[in-house]
Amino acid sequence: MTAVLVILAGFTLAAAAVAFALRPLVHSALCLVLAWAGVATFYLWAGAEFLAFAQILVYVGAISMVVLFAVLLTRRPAGGEASATADAARRVAGGVAVAALVAGVLGRAVLAAPSAPAPAAPPALGVRQLGLELAGGHAAALLAAGALLTVALVGAVVIASGDAGRRGEDPP
Repeated sequence: MTAVLVILAGFTLAAAAVAFALRPLVHSALCLVLAWAGVATFYLWAGAEFLAFAQILVYVGAISMVVLFAVLLTRRPAGGEASATADAARRVAGGVAVAALVAGVLGRAVLAAPSAPAPAAPPALGVRQLGLELAGGHAAALLAAGALLTVALVGAVVIASGDAGRRGEDPP
């Protein structure tokens, strides 16, 4: 089981690192999808099937599509890729400092946490029972939220392509 965990962690971290390192935003977004899928496999490995399915639906499905729409619908500068600025090294150093600070705070919290076993949890609600609960009494709210999100996404696409048409350009 430890080898599986190491392979999953390596895959997820590698996908995230490649997403960070790639210059084209579309390629970075696609590698980010792989990293989110790696997190979903962690949930499956841990036995949290509902969280894994939610991760796949929300992040791998919905959020990644919004990111890809945003990347593909934004205008590129006339000269192609933006050139690196003089203060890029300062921003990288600031980002590394903030990441080290967050890692330090999280590490201290983990080390300070009590190591006593947790009390027995009540029996977990299965995926089937949770689905029946959500789709039973809350089906109308779930459908309304889905319709609202779909209309918002289509509206964003229409607005973005409408601006290009008014400037005399071809829509993306």
